[in-house]
Amino acid sequence: MTAILAQRTPHDLAGCGWYEILPPPPPARELDVDISADWIIAGAGFAGLAAARRLCQLRPGERIVVLEAQRAGWGAAGRNSGFMIDLPHELNSATYAGSADADRQQIRQNRAALEFARAAVEEYGLRQVFSACGKYHGAVNPNGLGRLNAYCRHLDALNEPYSRLDASAMQRITGSEFYLGGIYTPGCVLIQPAAFIRGLAAALAEHHVEIYENSPVLRLESGRMHTAYTARGQVSAPRLILTVNGHVESFGFYRKRLLHIFTYASMTRPLTLAERETLGGTTEWGLIPADPMGTTLRRTHDHRILVRNTFTYNPGMTTSEGQIRRIGQVHDQSFHARFPMLDGVTMEYRWGGHLCLSRNVAPGFGEVRERLYTAVCQNGLGTVKGTLSGMLVAELASGGNHPLLAEMLAAPQPTALPPEPFTGIGVRTTLWWKQRRARRER
Repeated sequence: MTAILAQRTPHDLAGCGWYEILPPPPPARELDVDISADWIIAGAGFAGLAAARRLCQLRPGERIVVLEAQRAGWGAAGRNSGFMIDLPHELNSATYAGSADADRQQIRQNRAALEFARAAVEEYGLRQVFSACGKYHGAVNPNGLGRLNAYCRHLDALNEPYSRLDASAMQRITGSEFYLGGIYTPGCVLIQPAAFIRGLAAALAEHHVEIYENSPVLRLESGRMHTAYTARGQVSAPRLILTVNGHVESFGFYRKRLLHIFTYASMTRPLTLAERETLGGTTEWGLIPADPMGTTLRRTHDHRILVRNTFTYNPGMTTSEGQIRRIGQVHDQSFHARFPMLDGVTMEYRWGGHLCLSRNVAPGFGEVRERLYTAVCQNGLGTVKGTLSGMLVAELASGGNHPLLAEMLAAPQPTALPPEPFTGIGVRTTLWWKQRRARRER
């Protein structure tokens, strides 16, 4: 028997707009007893809930317990921009693209995850938070147009559809004169991430998955049986799946192999009818920048605008109110540069969210100890890669034979990072340079 003490537990600050605009959830069910189960899943994000749903399909009747450190949808899974992207989305690339063969595999995997999510949406009645409306890429200068041209050539080589848009078309869609041009790709789905996670967790709880919130795992014992200890209870099972993304390092796995990055968002109050008429544009859309370090935008069906930009290296896996406030000033500048006609519109919410990356863009996937599995490190696309890895780790742990499982198992593991302070210096310098290069798109 091996005992592991958690070095940290997740602690995300209040203020995430996606969560705050939802009705208050019912009281949390917390683990306050000692129980046995067939499966323990630590983490109720995209990966954890996908794993739980797939286990329900593969092992009906078995007892599945999910432990979530906070409330479902409160943490990183509910703090992203809500893009479920079918195409390659490599943040380290200048144009999001990689090699043709690798990107074909990514497309196949991403679309499998989207289909899994779409089936859950249909089964559990979550259509209102799942909009298959595609996504836009926007260029704000000639350099951005060059990046889009390169990306279009890559899409041509992959035989993937897209539409080119000139400046007037971008204005008709967004209401903003800021963009010189763009492209539209149809396969992306936009979600309300906190609502999606909360809805999926609630539906699974009605289908005999036991979900305990505000129940962080403080200690693990790993052996013939795995036991997860919370502050007031414990659960034992022969199989344990860790879907805690970067916090897997807190349990000693993939140590000094993961990069902990935060990105930040601000969300406006709802636009008034007069403001919507002044702005024009379509009522719901999502736009990513030509340069991955630029500004992402969402206009939501409830008439808000979300602005997301800026990345920081936070190895302690937390941010601060001061950091969020300082970066919020950047968001205000980005918003007013794009929407000067909305001068009186203020931000109602600001927040930061945790990303987990690896140096070689590899997932932390597989059996790391006997009957102890991980599905972590989604490299900046947790909505689809988390869904995929959760679905496939359930296949792996239960002896399934999904055709994509072999691809996941063949992927490399995260490589070791240089020792500190070299990692910190290198990451901060790289982020500074890339964000400086993209400053006109911020």
